[in-house]
This record gives sequence, structure tokens and C-alpha cells, in this order.
Amino acid sequence: MSSDPEPVFNQATVGVATGPLGAPVLGRVVGMLAARADCPIDRLDDALLVADAVAAKAGSFAEDGRIRVHVVARIGSVELHVGPLRPGGADDLIASAALPGVGNVLERVADELEPQERDGDVAGEFLLIRLDFDAQRPSKNDRMESDVT
Repeated sequence: MSSDPEPVFNQATVGVATGPLGAPVLGRVVGMLAARADCPIDRLDDALLVADAVAAKAGSFAEDGRIRVHVVARIGSVELHVGPLRPGGADDLIASAALPGVGNVLERVADELEPQERDGDVAGEFLLIRLDFDAQRPSKNDRMESDVT
């Protein structure tokens, strides 16, 4: 038996289709989970910017215009697992986040951008987007222990 405790996290999966409600819904889910992980306000803004970019662009790189975003928030990080995407869709999604005069939003704010192939119930190409941060409170904070479902 290991003496290391299981990592505490919250997670949610959101289906996103092209349309006006994708960004607000995904942004609220990302914001809620990031707040529960004691995300500082500057990184919360970054996470919301990533959510907006994903909601606006990711459907263009899916086979049917719809994607799932699995959000995982731990003390110290928030991850978005975006997919399934068409072959090459993860790299295309990253490239599509470039804005004139600003540069690539995803590359500027994410600590990790990793295209991944997955098998199973939801198979295909996914993009892992991870944002790291220093939690505002000590990690002994118990708020993460009650899972959101």
C-alpha cells in the first residue's frame, strides 16, 4: 500500500457544437473548476481565453463539427482535453489560435499543448491543453475533496 494520497481533483465533460452558446457554457465550466482549484485571477483569465478559443475554433477541426472538452482541475493546474478531432486537427487547432498583433494565444498561455491519439469509447485525435499555476491557498485546502458531478 502506497503512503501517497490519491490526487484530489474535479472534472467535467462538456459537449460543444458550433454556435453562440459554446463559448459561454465552456467558459463557465472552466471558470468554476479553476476557481475550485484555487487558480489565481491572472491564470483564470488565461483559462477563459483558452476556453473561448477552443469553443470558437475546435468544431472546424472535428469530423462532424462537434467536440467534447473534458476539463480536469487539480490544485495547481487545469487541463482541457479537446476532441475527437480529424487527423491533424490538433495541430490545426493550435495554428488557428494565432491573432494579428498578439501571436498564438494557445502557445502564449498554455504550459503544455500535446496532440494525442486515443482509443476506446471516444477514439480519435485529441489536444491536451494544460495551464499550471501556484494555488492561492495551501494544498491542504479541503474544498477540492467534494467532487462536482
